[in-house]
Amino acid sequence: MSGLSGKADWNPGAYARFRDQRLRPALDLLNAVGQMGAGDIVDLGCGNGVMGEALKARASARTVIGVDGSPAMLEKARAANVYDSLQQADFNDWHPRRAPGLIFSNAALHWVGGHEAVMPRLARMLGKGGTLAVQMPHQNKAPSHRVWLSLVEELFPGRVEKMGTPGVMAPVKYEELLAPLGQFRLWETDYYQRLTAEPGSHPVRRYTESTYARPVLAALDAEEKTDLIRRYEEVMMAAYPVRADGTVLFPFRRLFFTLTV
Repeated sequence: MSGLSGKADWNPGAYARFRDQRLRPALDLLNAVGQMGAGDIVDLGCGNGVMGEALKARASARTVIGVDGSPAMLEKARAANVYDSLQQADFNDWHPRRAPGLIFSNAALHWVGGHEAVMPRLARMLGKGGTLAVQMPHQNKAPSHRVWLSLVEELFPGRVEKMGTPGVMAPVKYEELLAPLGQFRLWETDYYQRLTAEPGSHPVRRYTESTYARPVLAALDAEEKTDLIRRYEEVMMAAYPVRADGTVLFPFRRLFFTLTV
């Protein structure tokens, strides 16, 4: 999902192209939430609202609030008509009006730096017995993500700031940071996603350009983007070969944790 405001808004259509692949980890995260406090449910980084209905089903009498930094995504979430309220906010500025029973954040907090401060701050917002549930891609060392940065630095040195791309800490850092605050669970899952090749493009490029590669591509002009994408596609064909049936098997790792205070 999207959380930070930026010069270029998110493209809901491009993001939704791989809706099923992005939804499964979100549902797995929600299924791992055993305990919630009495307060509101906050979907932090609600994006286009894909998890609104599932969160509402778990809400009982709780209010479900969607928070995101993208006006375009919030417009889509509003159309879903399942959230009790929606708020546009940068994660670094957002604060709940009252203590939540659940802060649920799927594929959003990796866009925010300074996790050593951000994660404990979110935990402190929770009411008694509340849970912080987080899922973030942990794919930056895989070819699908690493090659964007290595190629752009090779072709256009100094043009892209690495810290502008999403990132997470080592899993042990989250354990050391959050385990003292309550009941903490941490795990990773590799999702093997079957992507269908599209005419004129490798599906891994299509998958990553709408999320991870956004800051990279935003720093380039049209001709430079074309050059970078062409080179990236060549590497992807070797790293993730298209099979005889036109599909690619794409492993994608995600980091999960829940903290109940």
